[in-house]
Amino acid sequence: MAKQSGLGWSTCSVDDASGVVRTIINDVTNLQFATPRGVQDITGIDKSAFERLLLLADFSITLNVVANFAANASHDVFKTVPSTSVARTTTLTVAGKTLANEVLFTDYPLQRSNSGELTAAVPGVLADGTVPVWS
Repeated sequence: MAKQSGLGWSTCSVDDASGVVRTIINDVTNLQFATPRGVQDITGIDKSAFERLLLLADFSITLNVVANFAANASHDVFKTVPSTSVARTTTLTVAGKTLANEVLFTDYPLQRSNSGELTAAVPGVLADGTVPVWS
């Protein structure tokens, strides 16, 4: 299959603070992630267009979750984010392609909307210097 919709996710898991993989795919309503590279401008004054070098790779993610207080669900995974600084293996799989990274989640901002939803947009960044690679 060449083109792919955003349907068909088979994995969205994050380690809890103890390092146990927790499948939270049903709690995640949407997500954003990026795998950017740094760029160094090396343009000499003799040029009329930019010259650049690729630098370090990075990864960032925001998981938008519905608060689920059941055992081993999203709240159990993220409730220790404010008090611990452990890297969490975060695995995404769509259309048979997997992206797994060690991620430091930096906040667990629960929000209750005026219509009653209790959600969180949980941001994370690359933790261990390993270049993000799809497999």
